[in-house]
Amino acid sequence: MIKIITVGTIKEKYLKEAIEEYSKRIKKYTNLEIIEVKDEGLVEKNKAIMIEAEKIKKYISSRDYIITLEIDGIEMTSIELSKKLNNLLIENSNITFIIGGSYGLSDEIKNKASMHLSFSPMTFPHQLFRVMLLEQIYRCYKIINNESYHK
Repeated sequence: MIKIITVGTIKEKYLKEAIEEYSKRIKKYTNLEIIEVKDEGLVEKNKAIMIEAEKIKKYISSRDYIITLEIDGIEMTSIELSKKLNNLLIENSNITFIIGGSYGLSDEIKNKASMHLSFSPMTFPHQLFRVMLLEQIYRCYKIINNESYHK
């Protein structure tokens, strides 16, 4: 099972449609759960990060293999990520990706992660990043199953 815990909701119709499409594609391969927690918005940074961390922790299980999405995480190609995901799925029934909000993730949440992943040193809006993550997860399953899609 793939679980994505993400801070913030999606308002834009075109992003919702992309998320729905990739979610439908991924469900051909595995169960997928997307959990949204409220973005604390414009409150003081440390306070927002701590409140969001408490909300995220409610959805983390002791049997989850946690991957946080962070600018400072390791960068991988799609092929490397697919190999990693394939190996993880052999030993872990639950892979949980965590996408932070505007201010990022608390150290407490980062410390719970077994892997810290970065797509780029650039900053992306978390709404768009959710689509990017889903697309990469779908791409991983296509690569793992030797199916055409990946170029």
